[in-house]
Amino acid sequence: QVQLVESGGGLVQAGGSLTLSCAASKNIFSFNAMSWYRQAPGKQRELVATITSGGRTNYGDSVKGRFAIARNAAKNSVDLQMNSLKPEDTAVYYCNVLHPAGQVFWGQGTQVTVSS
Repeated sequence: QVQLVESGGGLVQAGGSLTLSCAASKNIFSFNAMSWYRQAPGKQRELVATITSGGRTNYGDSVKGRFAIARNAAKNSVDLQMNSLKPEDTAVYYCNVLHPAGQVFWGQGTQVTVSS
């Protein structure tokens, strides 16, 4: 089992920035991939960003150039730096990891609200 705890969500004005953090109960460098997803009310959960064990990153089209995902060895976390936030970024953000054994684990989510 892997426990994931997200933090850093909140209310921010459009154009502002937030940094989300997802702390893992196991060594983050042991995972095949770590990702952030989001789900807005009435919408499907969508991929925001992924970082692989090799450090390769991938972003959803709607956040490219504005968001950055990175692993933080000191905190044993994966962080999501979100800049130039828009009201349409409002959602619950979830952390996700892919364990080498093939299991997928999710965090409980953190709310991000961007006001116009």
